[in-house]
Amino acid sequence: MKRLIEAMKDRILILDGAMGTMLQRYKFSEEDFRGERFKDWKTSVKGNNDLLTLTQPKAIAEVHHKYFEAGADIVETNTFSGTTIAMADYHMEELVYELNYKSAKIAKEVAKQFTIKNPEKPRFVAGAMGPTNKTASMSPDVNDPGFRAISFNELRIAYKQQAEALIDGGVDMLLVETVFDTLNAKAALFAIEEIKEERDIEIPVMISGTITDASGRTLSGQTAEAFLISVSHIPLLSVGFNCALGAKQLTPHLEVIAKRTQLAVSAYPNAGLPNAFGEYDESPQLMAQQIKEYLEKGIINIIGGCCGTTPEHIKAIAKLASEYRPRPFTVLQTQKI
Repeated sequence: MKRLIEAMKDRILILDGAMGTMLQRYKFSEEDFRGERFKDWKTSVKGNNDLLTLTQPKAIAEVHHKYFEAGADIVETNTFSGTTIAMADYHMEELVYELNYKSAKIAKEVAKQFTIKNPEKPRFVAGAMGPTNKTASMSPDVNDPGFRAISFNELRIAYKQQAEALIDGGVDMLLVETVFDTLNAKAALFAIEEIKEERDIEIPVMISGTITDASGRTLSGQTAEAFLISVSHIPLLSVGFNCALGAKQLTPHLEVIAKRTQLAVSAYPNAGLPNAFGEYDESPQLMAQQIKEYLEKGIINIIGGCCGTTPEHIKAIAKLASEYRPRPFTVLQTQKI
């Protein structure tokens, strides 16, 4: 943790870009996703990007390599859907520990290679913990508002398994990301705190929510400030937003939390808004130009990219960010009683 904090005080850290966008470039077929090990799997697995950690590990390592080469200080593990809840879609719940552990190992190995080459710029790995495909705050049935597809405890158990595997695999921090329902995130944070207490360890935790539309709220209805307040009881490294919006649209929401927290602030927006075909057209230069406002206003400590971003985007952002100082922040740790 010490090296991470030192790096954050020295400069604005660069987070990687989209893993999914890069994997799409490989045009993997159903057979590629299955590999030899899962060639007879009972259901289709194409689209299960987390599975590629086991069947196409060289591609995963290559994506991490490209982002580090572009200037990233931190890469995320290929574990966005790495919970039993999300993996149930493919009947692959029993693979969760292995998927997370091996994803962490792959990313950590690439990070070590770059750190050895340039010890003055240590590279880090964030264990990605996505939101799952269920929500604890809202009913999926409009005719039964009180119904919940999942409970807080079920989420806690699933997140705890994921976090333990990521930690065992050697991640430098955990990133609870793309939070559309803060109750889900609270289950993840609760699970992480349990692990920290049980193992008597400290590990930095980042949290990143997602503003879903022009109303400036998360899917479960919270404003940026409400989201910040509702997670502020947890010792965090950073709080911020990712996905859903482009850099320009995200600016006012980042300003809100930057003014109201002493924690580090992170942002990794999409490459603009999707077009009619669901694709992202914003160029690296245009995205970097929009992110310049974050830098000029001094509202971020960690900056990267989400949907549609590539190493080219990260390279442009890293070059620009190198000209600015990070905002002051405070590191909060668990208080031992």
